[in-house]
Amino acid sequence: RWVLSLQCKGSRNFMSALRRAVEVDFKDKEKHKSQGLYLLTTGIPDQETHTISAYVAEVCRGFDLQLHVCLFSVMKDVGSSGVIPARYANPAETASAFKEIVQAASGRFHWFGEAGIFESDDITSIVSEMEKAKNYSQKCAFLVESLKQRS
Repeated sequence: RWVLSLQCKGSRNFMSALRRAVEVDFKDKEKHKSQGLYLLTTGIPDQETHTISAYVAEVCRGFDLQLHVCLFSVMKDVGSSGVIPARYANPAETASAFKEIVQAASGRFHWFGEAGIFESDDITSIVSEMEKAKNYSQKCAFLVESLKQRS
């Protein structure tokens, strides 16, 4: 169920957008079936990461909610859109900040750009499951081979 689309209108005032989503649309949380908030962004929030992480951790626990972040790295100069953000970080610093925020919210982080996927919690999880399946398959093959040799 989609609750609300938030725009920061040229800024990256994440706290304001999150407060609006939580305080307006989740005040009657029994009526809502939402389990997650999805942030689609191209840069670091205006506020400090530790402040957002603390707020997100408190809010998400209170509403049994997860925050998921999709970061799209744009390869343009800072001021190319005519709007200079209040806070700037390079793509790696931005990704690191959002990973911290997502961990506080028990959510998932996805980072992609024009060149493809840089990092994705979902893909990492799938690859891990595939590696486990491969290891179990190898162990089973070894067990079957050892049983064949005994008989």
